[in-house]
Amino acid sequence: MLTIHSLLTLVALPIAAALAPPPSIAPQVVAIDATKETSEGFVAIFDGKTLEKWTGDSKGYKVEEGAIVCQPGGTNLFTVSEYGDFELRFEFQLSAGANNGIALRAPLEGDPAYAGFESQILDNSADMYKDLKAWQYHGSLYGVAAATANALKPVGEWNSESITMKGSIVKIQVNGVTIVDVDLAKVAPEGKTVSENKVNGLTRAKGHIGFCGHGDRVAYRNLRVRSM
Repeated sequence: MLTIHSLLTLVALPIAAALAPPPSIAPQVVAIDATKETSEGFVAIFDGKTLEKWTGDSKGYKVEEGAIVCQPGGTNLFTVSEYGDFELRFEFQLSAGANNGIALRAPLEGDPAYAGFESQILDNSADMYKDLKAWQYHGSLYGVAAATANALKPVGEWNSESITMKGSIVKIQVNGVTIVDVDLAKVAPEGKTVSENKVNGLTRAKGHIGFCGHGDRVAYRNLRVRSM
């Protein structure tokens, strides 16, 4: 599985099917208040040292300087625990042209983009991605809902992101900017998606959080979640 879900396929698409990246909005400063987050019920799902709370392709990811880093050939890595309604907060660092994803309410088997949900982690600035469909850019729910803005910092800098799923409502913020705020029941009525592919996540009440790697270097740190 390729989060861009096969660049070879995309090459064959008509130019009219491709859209420009979402408009850019200046990133905001997002500070981490650990004391406040603890009082609100946030719990760390990465200790900064080991992959103890993670399962899947543990060989495809390594802990480097307090971050989980996708290695060449790295694929899918999931939390051991499952989550239903939750808010996930984390920081991530892209390399040039990087492609990864955040698995949401996903099972441990199958393609997370279809078996659950996948929110894109992507270097929107890479020239190789200039002709993607709207729902393939960073933050978008793959095949389901497109991000409405691009608030990424330059490649190599650390970004802050939060993903909230409560029932059919999904909200995603990048560097303090809301880029996705949708009701799945409305954007995919009766399971009909913009990609015209079946996404089983639309019928799942819970599942694992994870990383959907494609061998590109992407680092994640300060991962914490609260159930709601």
